[in-house]
Amino acid sequence: MDIKTKKRLLKKAYNYYLNNDVKKPLKLSSIAYAYYNLKDSANFFIINKQALKIAEQLNDNYTLGDTHWNYATYYIRKQINKKAYFHFKKAYDYFLKGDNKKEASQILFGMANIRGIYRDYSGSEVLIVKAIKMYKELNNSKDLCKAYSHLGQLQLDIKEYDKALKYYLKSLHHFKKIDIKPFGLENNIGNAYLKRKEYKRALEYYNIALKQNIDKSHKARVLDNRAYCKLLMKDTVNIKQDFFYALNVWDSLKNKSGITLSKIRISDFYSFKKDTIKAIQYAKAANTLAKELNNGRDYLTTLKQLANLDLKNSKKYLDRYIAYNDSLITVERKTQNKFTRIEFETDEHIEEKERLSQQLIWIIGGSISIILISTLLYFLRVQKVRNEKLQLEADQQKANEEVYVLTLQQQAKLEEERVKERNRISEELHDGILGKLFGTRVNLGFLGMQMNTDTQEKQQAYLDELQDIEKEIREVSHKLNDNFNDANINFTAIIKQLLADKSAIGEFTTHFKNDDTIIWSAISEVTKANVYRIIQEALQNIIKHAKAKNVTLAFHNENEKLEIQIVDDGIGFDTKKSKKGIGIKNINSRIAKLQGNVSLVSEPNKGTHLQIKIPVT
Repeated sequence: MDIKTKKRLLKKAYNYYLNNDVKKPLKLSSIAYAYYNLKDSANFFIINKQALKIAEQLNDNYTLGDTHWNYATYYIRKQINKKAYFHFKKAYDYFLKGDNKKEASQILFGMANIRGIYRDYSGSEVLIVKAIKMYKELNNSKDLCKAYSHLGQLQLDIKEYDKALKYYLKSLHHFKKIDIKPFGLENNIGNAYLKRKEYKRALEYYNIALKQNIDKSHKARVLDNRAYCKLLMKDTVNIKQDFFYALNVWDSLKNKSGITLSKIRISDFYSFKKDTIKAIQYAKAANTLAKELNNGRDYLTTLKQLANLDLKNSKKYLDRYIAYNDSLITVERKTQNKFTRIEFETDEHIEEKERLSQQLIWIIGGSISIILISTLLYFLRVQKVRNEKLQLEADQQKANEEVYVLTLQQQAKLEEERVKERNRISEELHDGILGKLFGTRVNLGFLGMQMNTDTQEKQQAYLDELQDIEKEIREVSHKLNDNFNDANINFTAIIKQLLADKSAIGEFTTHFKNDDTIIWSAISEVTKANVYRIIQEALQNIIKHAKAKNVTLAFHNENEKLEIQIVDDGIGFDTKKSKKGIGIKNINSRIAKLQGNVSLVSEPNKGTHLQIKIPVT
């Protein structure tokens, strides 16, 4: 049947039910959904709105839920997830009110999916657990399969791999009960084992998935996962062709998310093969795609790849990583809060309608109930926001520390290579050039026996000059090969670079003093990362406010404590009157975490002296 015939029959059914059928709002809702399937948006919206209006007049909870479900389905197809969530919530409330648990459970699943898309894992988990309870009451094994699979995916995303496997296996159990092939589930189970680094088990499930009758897209996903698993096992046989097969499939389907993931993994493959140029090429391509798709997870992954591969621009990529990670957390938090507000506002709207319909009888009791409920909801929301803020700050702190530890390790590696190069040059001078000079001088000495007196005197002068050159080369070689603590130099070199960068921006001269008794290698990377951030924050404050010409940074070792002094000759300020900015608060927060103490002394026109003491044992 062609589309024109279908539309003609739908119009005929619409006219009939509108004028004759008692259950016309539900029939109209079904007709609207049929128009939606035919991608006729104009008739879909007209008829669905009409069905909603009649259902409201009749107080028909089922049809009210069904019409909002229609809207939600439409917005899901358009990828307007926030509007879809709003209508899902309305549909859920109406179905629940009418005791339509089957439909309500389906709506919960849709809401959980949307929250999962926005990485609101706790919110999604709460909704899917509610749905599972309803599925169990209804003995709905088919939907239990999907629900447990979704719950497993949530646990996988938050790195709870044991729980993820538990729920995936429960899903598989329900699939076997209803004798339906678990499309895609073996691949998910393989991913869970992959994350647990149980690569052989992961390969078993990927191979099971590939034996099924799966479409091209799913096959590409499984092959890509299997190839990546083999790469982690350092087994590179045939994995290149699997990686590029997946890439070609995603490219033919114009699936940019799949292309991005494939290029990330191909970059890892070339990195393993020591082909840095190709590894950087694919990492950059994936980085560009992830940014275009606004895919935060893949964008951060590619920034880490580039920081490790492109040593010349490592700092630039790490700075981008920090900035984007901070902004991503903020955006996700706002989005998650918006879903909470949608639920809250939808509940309020329905409660208000009920209150108005019964205001003559329940006006006093209803008002008191609404006030109590609103107060309770407000308190719970405030408490939730406070807890989320604390968790967000802790996560940000942890992420920052990890990135700066990575920076320190990268700089340490660079400094170690410099030390090796100096030693190599020293050995080359001492063992190579110096030996050749010595041999030449000895041979010249033997030739002197065959010369007259004048020539011997000139020869002796050249021999003495050669001996002086040998002495100079020996001294240079010894200086290059001096034994020094490169672990100490690694960190202090990073600090010197920081001072150089900030002094260029702030147009001031820096002076650096380091206590040689400090054993930097004995100090933890986390402590050094926090010290780096504290100094960075202090220098940033000097650039913004101090107008200083000279800045001195000194490290001292004092009774198993690291003492840091940062002194500038800027305009200073009155510590009693001035409010502490976010920079000083961040410094205090880091020092408190390290169980240290801080002293800030400043006066107008007399500069500022910041003294910090941190235990290092």
